[in-house]
Amino acid sequence: MSANLSASLYLVSGVLFILALRGLSSPETSRQGNLFGIIGMIIAVAVTFLSVDNFTSGFIYVLIFLAIGGSIGAFIAYRIPMTAMPELVAGFHSLVGLAAVFVAISAFKNPAAFNLGSPGNIKLASLIEMAIGASVGAITFSGSVIAFLKLQGIMSGAPITFKGQHLLNALLLILIVILTIYLCSTQSSNLFWILIAVSFLIGFLIIIPIGGADMPVVISMLNSYSGWAAAGIGFTLENTALIITGALVGSSGAILSYIMCKGMNRSFFNVILGGFGGTEQTSGSQNKEQRPVKSGNADDAAFLMKNASSVIIVPGYGMAVAQAQHALREMVDTLKKNDIKVSYAIHPVAGRMPGHMNVLLAEANVPYDEVFELEEINNDFANADVAFVIGANDVTNPVAKTDPQSPIYGMPVLDVEKCKSVLFVKRSLSPGYAGIDNDLFYKENTLMLFADAKKMTEDITKNL
Repeated sequence: MSANLSASLYLVSGVLFILALRGLSSPETSRQGNLFGIIGMIIAVAVTFLSVDNFTSGFIYVLIFLAIGGSIGAFIAYRIPMTAMPELVAGFHSLVGLAAVFVAISAFKNPAAFNLGSPGNIKLASLIEMAIGASVGAITFSGSVIAFLKLQGIMSGAPITFKGQHLLNALLLILIVILTIYLCSTQSSNLFWILIAVSFLIGFLIIIPIGGADMPVVISMLNSYSGWAAAGIGFTLENTALIITGALVGSSGAILSYIMCKGMNRSFFNVILGGFGGTEQTSGSQNKEQRPVKSGNADDAAFLMKNASSVIIVPGYGMAVAQAQHALREMVDTLKKNDIKVSYAIHPVAGRMPGHMNVLLAEANVPYDEVFELEEINNDFANADVAFVIGANDVTNPVAKTDPQSPIYGMPVLDVEKCKSVLFVKRSLSPGYAGIDNDLFYKENTLMLFADAKKMTEDITKNL
């Protein structure tokens, strides 16, 4: 395939990737955006294969491993429940980072195969690109592994901190820069391996102090890292499609991280340097759990909803765990038949990844025009009769507005306590992912519904 034709097709794939991102910006066009991305990737992969002048027996092995990896990925994506989507994203991010590291190692060990020079005499620009791609890839891999372990519950979601942690991270980042400079001047194989090892370590260290409530930002941040790792390796391989794709993923992930931080009224650097979540309960907060709460059952909830003119649904991760989105949709349909106005309120960081709740509701075919973001619906709570909170804990906690000592102070929350009645579906009074008690449990207008979210929702529907 000629160079001009390859460049043109890579440009087409790049345009398709941009259209994919544009489509994914809205639930209504997300399927179309996903299709554009698939077509763009097929074109990019096909052009890369056809651009190689000499097809050898080695390509048979490439195709075999491509088929094996693609089959495994398709099987996992098909079988994975929507509740585990954050873990899946974190896992796939780690593989992107590891791939970047492997490509960098291959290019460093055999630069002639990539037209980068010879061992010990690699082009300076290529060596810089290689070092950056390997470093960011290693950070992405180890950081994503920690994020996966936290999301899966294998590792505690609470921040892991120790004295001098920030200083150590700063020294390691400086060390990476120094190693890169010396690597470019000496092209030492030992320095290259040390650079990768230090990068793996810093990726581990920057994620362990981040608590559960900041996990959506971590997911989008690692998404950005994986893109920059791919872009760096794209320069090494002189592959236009990889550069374009990596830059799009990197920049969109960075923008999304900024949006998520803005949604929590926090700076990106505060999240990275010591995210909130998983804090130890103080004696005061432990005493709060001894305060009396009003609890009810499905009959009580159905009675309040029957006599309401408007209901606002606030979904959270508890809904995702219970797989209650379809039961919730049935309950809402029943309410609508009784001429009750129903809306859905989504907090920017509800769930474990950006857009988690939107995807779950879309899976249950909830109409898009009934779903509202925090800024659009927060003022409506004061005029609503009932707020039905199904598994959303930290994003409804009034303490974020009242207690300057709280680790979530300043984070915008949904003003559900302003409703006439609040129905809170939860298994127990245990704190949410941020590890702090929720004052909403003890409000006079709150009725706690202690049960599995799906079963409680189904029982309410029966009583309606």
